[in-house]
Amino acid sequence: MYNGIMNVYKEAGFTSHDVVAKLRGICKQKKIGHTGTLDPDAVGVLPVCFGSGTKLCDMLTDWDKEYIATLRLGVSTDTQDLSGQVLFRAGEETLSALGEERVRENILRFLGDYEQIPPMYSALKVNGKKLYELARAGKEVERKPRKVRIRELEILEMCLPTVRFRVVCSKGTYIRTLCHDIGEKLGCGGAMESLTRSRVGIFGMEEALRLSQIEKLRDENKISDVIIPPDAVFPECRAAKTDQEGRRLLQNGNRIPAKLFQCGGEPMEDERLRMYDGEGRFYGLYRYDAGSKEARPVKMFL
Repeated sequence: MYNGIMNVYKEAGFTSHDVVAKLRGICKQKKIGHTGTLDPDAVGVLPVCFGSGTKLCDMLTDWDKEYIATLRLGVSTDTQDLSGQVLFRAGEETLSALGEERVRENILRFLGDYEQIPPMYSALKVNGKKLYELARAGKEVERKPRKVRIRELEILEMCLPTVRFRVVCSKGTYIRTLCHDIGEKLGCGGAMESLTRSRVGIFGMEEALRLSQIEKLRDENKISDVIIPPDAVFPECRAAKTDQEGRRLLQNGNRIPAKLFQCGGEPMEDERLRMYDGEGRFYGLYRYDAGSKEARPVKMFL
């Protein structure tokens, strides 16, 4: 069984669940999960977890993500991208009056925190029903706005009525909705034309593998070479090594007193530590409690 994470390139036309299903067939392994849904038409980085690495799925959704998106101004749709039904189309006079400087100023106003209303065509649930299921049934329900953070926003190319931009954002941000909201701010409507997820945390698009490449690696018995171990996901956390007594506590997922491990100095309050036994085997992620002088388990992987 493979244990860890693989950086997969999701191609257009596949859902994230499709990718997981295909990988189960390619790798002959059932315990596989993805770390964040990408729309079927979107492409790019999709970290996929294997075996004990699936315990990372809920943790990795918190990572910032980077996208390259193309916005089409002058049109609004029910899905907030160009695959949906057109609800509004701006006239030529409105579009010609936009001006590059005005568009640039309004886009950059979204930098920082803003309240975003999730789209109806999304997998969020209301009263046990996914929003997209309600939308397909012709129903619309009230959605509460959620605070999201746009950490970086860079315009890469502008050829009105289209704008190509790069965005780094917090979890829960819908780029389709950002495009829609920019169009609303400009008073002309807007919809997402294309979307590429270029980075998720430490995983970049340059190293992402297509399904065809993974099949070739399987045939060459080299899939293990591209599985990243769970501890590599936390490079910012110091490594802590236990002694023999501490190892017994580790094996049961118990708290580890500070006197039973070394990490190159006393940890700080709430510092997260990668906990290893004396032989260098990674067991889990721990958090240090300065009051009790012990490390407490956050997530165990072995």
